[in-house]
Amino acid sequence: MNSNPSLTPQYRVLLVGLGSTSATALESMARVFTIVGLVRETPVESATVDEVVARAQQLGVPLFPEATVHAIEQALEWTRPDCVVVSSFHRILPDTLLTKCRFVNVHYALLPKYRGRANVNWAVINGESHTGITIHEMAPGLDAGNILFQAPVVIGEDDTIGDLYDKLNAIQREVLGRIVLSFLQGDNGRPQDETHATYGCTRLPEDGEINWSDSTLSIEKLVRALGTPFPGAFTFHEGVQLTVCRAKAVAPALRYDGRIPGRVVRIARAEGSVDVLTGDGVLRLVSVQRKGEASPTAAANVVRSAKSTLGLRTSDLLRRIEQLEQQVQGLTAALCSPSAQRASISRVGA
Repeated sequence: MNSNPSLTPQYRVLLVGLGSTSATALESMARVFTIVGLVRETPVESATVDEVVARAQQLGVPLFPEATVHAIEQALEWTRPDCVVVSSFHRILPDTLLTKCRFVNVHYALLPKYRGRANVNWAVINGESHTGITIHEMAPGLDAGNILFQAPVVIGEDDTIGDLYDKLNAIQREVLGRIVLSFLQGDNGRPQDETHATYGCTRLPEDGEINWSDSTLSIEKLVRALGTPFPGAFTFHEGVQLTVCRAKAVAPALRYDGRIPGRVVRIARAEGSVDVLTGDGVLRLVSVQRKGEASPTAAANVVRSAKSTLGLRTSDLLRRIEQLEQQVQGLTAALCSPSAQRASISRVGA
């Protein structure tokens, strides 16, 4: 529905959105258009309704709970919109689908650079000075099509991925509706310069493992780039996965001519921090979260010994294999004991 009764809707729009960008896209579009549907994956068995779906329900927007290309095609057939707006989707839409309607995409990067996936994450990891938002008409190809709007966002030295998404989402909320309206009224934008195109590959959760031999700055950027809403940069402590939630470079740091990357060199219990050697300096862990724990805690609550070395080492794996072998031997001995055999015979006889 249109949230401004004084504005007579002229266009009907279908919104496709999977990620955390969809909330502000919905709000921006609802101010300008009649939203005829929201395509967003919504598991039937889920006990809670996410904020985007809840807001769509408040606005009276029909929900299409399957987020597949086929589902989008079906929603398109049922709603017959003037335009489809995509704000976060995990597949390239086929050319045949793009011919059925006008499509607009919101991409968090300054196209034609950083086409593809995980663009803001890669920008932080790569030490870029800026990321940005691009709104463009969708055309055949990966993030191709005329640029309708573009705005840069500075990446501050302490900015986390969450901070940057907040800034980008705020811009989207402010401009998306009017940019799409301008497009539907005849603004064709400007072509992308294909000679400047670059790409970001998909990132998987396991790509977040910290290599303590890397530079302090590289690891610190990885931590900032992979925080909430992403799985996080992680290491291992005593064989258990440990997500590093907050960390910062120590400057100036003591000079270590004898250096074992990953070795804990200082535990500040009053502050709750832990200092760890990297390939060229020292990284201070502020908060961490052990796998299976509900929430982060001060690093010093988990790492308590300066003899600790973070990371998955060969010795840790061999120790774990030895423990498993001992457990298997114990189970085998128990199963082969005379009492176990008598119990088995008894059960068969019964």
